[in-house]
Amino acid sequence: MSVRTRFAPSPTGYLHIGGARTALFNYLFARRHGGQYLLRIEDTDKQRSTQEAVEQIIESLAWLGLSPDEAPVFQSQREARHAEVARELLAAGRAYLAYDTQEELAAMRAAAEASKRPFKYDGSRWIGMDPAQAPDIAPVIRIRAPQGGEMLVADLVQGEVRVAHAELDDMIILRSDGTPTYLHAVVVDDHDMAITHVIRGDDHLTNTFRQCMVYDAMGWHRPKFAHIPLIHGADGAKLSKRHGAVGALEFREQGFLPEAVCNYLMRLGWGHGDEEVIPRDKAMQLFDLDGVGRAASRMDYAKLTHLNGVYLRAADDARLAEEVLRRLAKRGVLFGTDGARRVEMLMPALKERAKTVEELTGSAAFAVHEGPVPMDAKAAAALTPEAKERLKDLAVFLQDAPWERSDLEHWLRDYAEVKQVKLGTVAQPLRAALTGSLQSPPIDAVLFALGREEAMDRILAAAGE
Repeated sequence: MSVRTRFAPSPTGYLHIGGARTALFNYLFARRHGGQYLLRIEDTDKQRSTQEAVEQIIESLAWLGLSPDEAPVFQSQREARHAEVARELLAAGRAYLAYDTQEELAAMRAAAEASKRPFKYDGSRWIGMDPAQAPDIAPVIRIRAPQGGEMLVADLVQGEVRVAHAELDDMIILRSDGTPTYLHAVVVDDHDMAITHVIRGDDHLTNTFRQCMVYDAMGWHRPKFAHIPLIHGADGAKLSKRHGAVGALEFREQGFLPEAVCNYLMRLGWGHGDEEVIPRDKAMQLFDLDGVGRAASRMDYAKLTHLNGVYLRAADDARLAEEVLRRLAKRGVLFGTDGARRVEMLMPALKERAKTVEELTGSAAFAVHEGPVPMDAKAAAALTPEAKERLKDLAVFLQDAPWERSDLEHWLRDYAEVKQVKLGTVAQPLRAALTGSLQSPPIDAVLFALGREEAMDRILAAAGE
C-alpha cells in the first residue's frame, strides 16, 4: 500500500511554526517512501473558523514549499458522511442513542468531583432501551467503549503506549443537532482519504485511543501513528509570541528564507549525525521517523538566523534582488531601472554580510538612491573637514579612471600609495559618501555598480561641492 500522510490544521488562526514542522514531517515522510502528502482543513468549528485563516494556512504552506499533492479536503463539507458512519455504528449495535440533558450531565460530573474520582460517562440505562420509552428530546449518538483489557497503540515515535479500557468512556460521535464530533470526523476522514500514517503533535496522543474505538468498531484497519514532541521556547515553556515570531508568515516578513526555515525545523527534533545544512532534495532521501526524538524541542532563534545566513549566501542573486526590491517598494522607496540594476550587481557582495532578507534590504537601500544618500551618525562623523578635502582630491583622481571593478581597485591603491596614506584613510570617507554608512560591500564594487556619473555626484555632494 502506498504511503499517504496528511496535515490537518484547524483554520482558527495563523499557521503556527509547530504546525509547519508537522506539515514538513508529513511531507518528508511521504517523499521518503514515494507516497502522497495531503491537506485537510478541519473547519468544523464554525464559530472560530475563518476564510482568512484558511487562505493564510494555504499561503504559508505554499511559501514553505509544502503544498499538498491533491486539492485540500474541507472537513465541514463531509458532515453527511460522518453522520452516515455514526448511524452505521448505531444500526450495528456498537453505538446507542443517549438522551441525557445538560443538567443531568452536570450532576454526574458534580457527583464524580464530590467523590474525588474522574468523571466517566455511564450510559448503560440507554442501551437496549425500548424507543417508545425514550424521552421527548433529541438524542446524541455515543459509541460503546470496549470492556475489560486494554488498548495498545504501537506509536512510531513514542513506542508502545497502552491504556486500560476502563479509562475509556462512551464518547459522543454525533451531537443532538446531527453534527459530528471532532474525534469521530477525523477517523472517518482519515479512513476515506486512505491515510496510512498519522503524524501529528504528541498533544493528540490521548485522542488516539478514543479514535481507535471508532476504527475498531467499524472494522477498519488503523493507520500507523507517530506523535512528535511539541516545540517549546528557550525557557522550556510553551512557545508563544513572547519568545519571538511563531507564525510561519511572520518568519517570511522578518526576512527568513523558506528553505532555511524548513531545514531548521527538520533538525528541530530529528537528528542525522552532525549535519546542520540539509537541502530539501537530500532531506527527502534521509528523513524517517526513527530519527525523531521523544523530548520536546526548544526554539533557538539565533541558530535559525545563523542558518538563514548560510542559505542567503548560497541563494540566487536575481531572486534575492527581486525580493529586496519588493521590500524597498513596500517601504515606499522609489527607484528606477538603474537602481534595480545596481542592487543586482551588488548582491554577491551584499549577501555575504546579511543574516536575513530584511537586513539585506536595509544594506542595499543606498544603491537605489539617485544623488546624495542619507548619512547615519557614524558616516556623518567620519566626514571631517580633512576627509572632505580628501574626497575632493579623490574626485579629481577618479575622473579619468577606467570604470572597471578591477581597475578601480588598483587606482585606489595607487592613490593611497602616491599620497602615502593608509588605504582605510581613503576608503572610509569614500564609503560614507557613496553609501551613507561605514559598512558596505567592497568600495570598488560600489563604485563600479553606481557608475561614474552617480559616484561622482555623491562624492562631490559629500565633499560640500
